[in-house]
Amino acid sequence: MIDRVLQTAIGRLAHLGSRHLRLILALLLMLGSPHLLADGSSSLSIDQIQGRVDLRPYLVLLEDPAGEIEFDRVRELDSRGELTSLGDASPNFGFTDSAWWVRLTLYNDGDTARRMVIRQDYPLIDHLEFWASTPAGWEKISTGDRLPFSSRPLDNRQFLFPIELPAHSESRYYLRFQTEGSLNIGLYAHTPEDLVSMTAEEYLALGIYYGGFIVLMVYNLIMFMTLREKAFAYYTLYVLSYGLYMSVHNGLSFEYLWPNNPWLANQSLIVLLALSLFGALRFTREILSTPSLCPRADKVAYFTEWLVLASLLISPLLSYKTLIIPMAALTSLVCLEMLVLGVLTLFLGSRPARYYCAAFGALLGGVFAYMLKTFGLLPHNALTQNAFQVGSLIEMVLLSLAIGSRLNEIKQQNNLDALTRVHNRRYFNEQIDIEFQKTVRRNLPLSLLVLDIDHFKRFNDTYGHARGDQVLRVVAQILSRSVRKPGTVYRYGGEEFAVVLPGTDETDIAAVAERIRSRVESETAEADRITVSVGAATQRAERFRNPQTFFDAADTALYLAKEQGRNRVVQHDHLASEQAVMALDSRSSGQTNMG
Repeated sequence: MIDRVLQTAIGRLAHLGSRHLRLILALLLMLGSPHLLADGSSSLSIDQIQGRVDLRPYLVLLEDPAGEIEFDRVRELDSRGELTSLGDASPNFGFTDSAWWVRLTLYNDGDTARRMVIRQDYPLIDHLEFWASTPAGWEKISTGDRLPFSSRPLDNRQFLFPIELPAHSESRYYLRFQTEGSLNIGLYAHTPEDLVSMTAEEYLALGIYYGGFIVLMVYNLIMFMTLREKAFAYYTLYVLSYGLYMSVHNGLSFEYLWPNNPWLANQSLIVLLALSLFGALRFTREILSTPSLCPRADKVAYFTEWLVLASLLISPLLSYKTLIIPMAALTSLVCLEMLVLGVLTLFLGSRPARYYCAAFGALLGGVFAYMLKTFGLLPHNALTQNAFQVGSLIEMVLLSLAIGSRLNEIKQQNNLDALTRVHNRRYFNEQIDIEFQKTVRRNLPLSLLVLDIDHFKRFNDTYGHARGDQVLRVVAQILSRSVRKPGTVYRYGGEEFAVVLPGTDETDIAAVAERIRSRVESETAEADRITVSVGAATQRAERFRNPQTFFDAADTALYLAKEQGRNRVVQHDHLASEQAVMALDSRSSGQTNMG
């Protein structure tokens, strides 16, 4: 805005002489620009601050490699101009042993005193000192997450330093940063009103974020208790530990959970990170079925799990400084492994892998952005600082879809017969009722085949149960190849199978049944010489009152096929009424039924 005004002024004053023009422009620049100090750095007029301002362009810094320079010495060096202006560089130094001194100059041209708040937005600073000049001399505030939370001038997850600038005055402030973790300097100046508004919005957003974690954790815990599926237990561990890790990372745990325990405020970051990595790896291996789909890659992940557990066990014994860099490298390794496992299982046909890859792709993007920021390769800003959270928000939504896909897989597995891999009797009881009701509503035909392997007990007694199990699998495979969708094959029990064929009438069902009978006979002729007897029934125009009578009709047809010599197909519609009644009456009290 000031630049546009100056350009307009230049245009309007172009007709003046060069001497007058230079004088007027110099006056305009003095009025519209920040004060330039002797060392070439800028001071900031707080009259220009209506809400908040980033202080990085106004900072000068001094590195103290040994961490031994005293405050008076820093002022002396500052007076000689030996502090360096930051300019447009990012004050993100990654892991460093140095202490860093920062000087900031503010001035108030107004006629009244102004109150402001200096905010350091990165809460994971071990030791932070703030020096401000007062009428009584220099006042020092010592805080940081190595001191109790009560050392902070204002109760907030971030570091807040209230200041007051008298009218027509210039004030200098010094800050000293020293930490074992990543050193990020993110200083802002706020009006009190802006700080209150920003804090309210921040805590509302954090409440929504962590509320989502709690809902997701409770949901998965309930699912684990209901289904006893290990994937939900591992994901609950992951969500709980990662949510707590993020609360430490945001400074909320230190504010609300352990404000008087600085050791836990620092070491909990490593412990919770290790727990979340372990939970994520276990969840990944379970939901993607990596032991069976990609066993070699799974062994690597298994070995990495032990590395994570080892880091978890030693984390209370070693210092944060010793562990943080190896843990950062281990985090990158685990994230890479999870991505590889997701891609491998995706190409191997795992349905949950589709959602998993999208979910962890979003999270890994955030993780790597934060890691690059941690090592000083990316600037410290709102995006890189919160990349973890942005990625995890997307991850939570997409992983809920992966869990839904996993539930469908579990349901399908529960509906399959373990031996033959066709649907089991429980699923048949559910589906026959559904298909029967559809037929009644839509007035469409529905056919049912019930078939039995002939003399199967004799075969088992002669050749053994292992050979009998092989025969059951062979028959199931022949049935699956012989039935087109939407037809479905079920193992009803023992050597008895059922086939449900929606939209199939009496003519078509006869052809399907005969095709199945002949294929079983021909394809097993050389090995086991297996034959089957088949009973068929068709529901049309409310011929049967309910699914039970429908099934009884097909089962009675099967009984008559066996009575007539086996290895044949009998349809219910072709039975004489007397035969049907006699067959039903002759069935024992333990007859096969849908129960």
